[in-house]
Amino acid sequence: MEDAEFADRAVYLPAADALVLADLHVGKDATSDVELPLGERRDLTTRFDALLDRFSPSEAVLAGDVLHAFDRLPDGAPETVADLATLADEAGAELVAVAGNHDSMLAELTDCPDEHRLADDTLVCHGHAEPEGTAPRYVVGHDHPAIEIEGKRRPCYLWGPGTYRGSDVLVLPAFTRLASGTVVNGLRGRDFQTPLVVDSDPFRPVVRDEDADETYRFPALGKFRKML
Repeated sequence: MEDAEFADRAVYLPAADALVLADLHVGKDATSDVELPLGERRDLTTRFDALLDRFSPSEAVLAGDVLHAFDRLPDGAPETVADLATLADEAGAELVAVAGNHDSMLAELTDCPDEHRLADDTLVCHGHAEPEGTAPRYVVGHDHPAIEIEGKRRPCYLWGPGTYRGSDVLVLPAFTRLASGTVVNGLRGRDFQTPLVVDSDPFRPVVRDEDADETYRFPALGKFRKML
């Protein structure tokens, strides 16, 4: 994954000229029990716009669970999705929204294929089900990975070279900051919801320090657990 560039819970793949992010869960704010608004739309759109400005991709791919609610479109959700599309269009990027298990209503807002192949043959899917297509590399979301280091929980990417039927897998953290994340420190393959993680030991955590704009790549979990 030496060619990948990580920033703000998203990944940019230069060979494909594509920005990929997952698990926006648009509408989580509106469906929460918190009476005051949590600023979801502004947070998602501002950060997405900053990523478009940083990488200038030709494609921006939302890797599933674009929406949060299964059975309805919460107040503000259509407007947020429309804002994301407008931002991508203004940046000269084609916006592609891949369907996740939460996205039963997404087709009312935009086309949403089950998977999307990038220019470098990477296949993007949500990760809640086995992919139909074969590829040398898969980029997925779904599990919202996070890692606890020195008592602090941090969203993380998980990079597994050759871990799924001989192909590489990159699991993205949730783009929404309203999701706390699932701590992977002690998780085994059977604990993951995605079938693309069969054995967690070979997966290497990647953690961002956004304030310092630094990316930290750690050893595979099988080894790294002993250091934590």
